[in-house]
Amino acid sequence: MLKTIQKHGITLALFAAGATGATAIINELTKSTIDIQSAKQQMALFDQVIPQDRYNNDLLKNCFIVTAPPLGKGPHKIYIALKDNVPSGVVMETTAPDGYSGAIQLLVGADFSGTVFGTRVTQHHETPGLGDKIELRLSDWITHFSGKAIHGAGDSRWAVKKDGGEFDQFTGATITPRAVVNAVKRAGLYAQTLPASLNQLSPCEE
Repeated sequence: MLKTIQKHGITLALFAAGATGATAIINELTKSTIDIQSAKQQMALFDQVIPQDRYNNDLLKNCFIVTAPPLGKGPHKIYIALKDNVPSGVVMETTAPDGYSGAIQLLVGADFSGTVFGTRVTQHHETPGLGDKIELRLSDWITHFSGKAIHGAGDSRWAVKKDGGEFDQFTGATITPRAVVNAVKRAGLYAQTLPASLNQLSPCEE
């Protein structure tokens, strides 16, 4: 009986070791493919918030980690765009903390003079049929930031129409668009401060 148990134990151990080894090999073989697809998806999103003719560097390799209150609590990634090695703009991860159903994660592209290239929502929990119109697949509302300039923190145009600004709110939902407008404005204003601190930025870990 003891020998039988030992035999089965050895068999199970060998099987477990083989399965673990096979999994490791598969992970190693597929890692590069997964990384490539992930990079393609990220760049496809970048293309929606910054024009391709504004840069000719590899944005993914020019990534930095910043802790900046205008972008929300905690660290955020930003990607500096270069045109012939000259800084020409930035793509920023930013957070609108005051959405109707919690924080809204955004990607904002802007130059350093106050013009927003584009904005996209990357994550949210807003009410279906109301606040979720911030998604491009449901509405073109999010595209209305493109080309809009921010003339200082007191620029009153950067608000929803209910607050005297120029951005539409949604029928039955004002909190969500207000949160997004304010977050994009803060990110655009932050972008204007970046040229003075580009040499002090901390690179993202690979």
